[in-house]
Amino acid sequence: MSKAEQPVEFSRRIKSFVVRGRRMTSAQQQAFDLHLQQWGLTTTNHSIAYTEVFDNSHPFVLEIGFGMGDSLAQMAAENPNKNFIGVEVHTPGVGRLLSLVEKEGLKNIRVYNEDAIKVLELCISPYILERINIYFPDPWHKTKHHKRRLVNPSFLALAHSKLKSGGLLHIATDWQPYAEYILKIMGEQKLFENIAGADLYIDREAYGRAETKFERRGQNLGHGVWDMGFQALPAPLTK
Repeated sequence: MSKAEQPVEFSRRIKSFVVRGRRMTSAQQQAFDLHLQQWGLTTTNHSIAYTEVFDNSHPFVLEIGFGMGDSLAQMAAENPNKNFIGVEVHTPGVGRLLSLVEKEGLKNIRVYNEDAIKVLELCISPYILERINIYFPDPWHKTKHHKRRLVNPSFLALAHSKLKSGGLLHIATDWQPYAEYILKIMGEQKLFENIAGADLYIDREAYGRAETKFERRGQNLGHGVWDMGFQALPAPLTK
């Protein structure tokens, strides 16, 4: 295998996130220390049998970048017959979500404190997810940083390989240029189709996305939010 053909190591891959301040409140730290072992998963366990992890065969939903976890906890509470796998690199958000899991007695959430691409590549088996949620990813505003945006052709191919045929990729952003960029990228590929129609947006509530505190603050300041939904098409036939 030539050097050019060798796979890129995770540490060398351009990342779509920056690990910002990790300072946690005492409550977040306590929840992280006490409950991560019970509700947390790691990428050292490749190809996890999630039916065994959750002890049921309910549909699986993956959320990439759940922030402080409030909306994910709400969705899990409102959908007890679905299993939610949350991925977040920021430990304060993981601690916050774990405290909510314990406080509300949620049994249908598991958490990765990891890079989402690494989780997808190593731990998620092909075509098992009913849905992937990506809410308010970093838009990387500057043109020179657009290469860091999570939504790109290689990510879409990876996400498609984990979604069931007909599965949903739900993306929300509060940055209109990023929404327009996503619609453009999605219009140029053949793995997904926009469920609202070409270059159109969907209604948040119709697809079960809980409103976040961050979102409410933005709306009070007159900021918009754009939700987009894309259905995974049948996997292309290989020769």
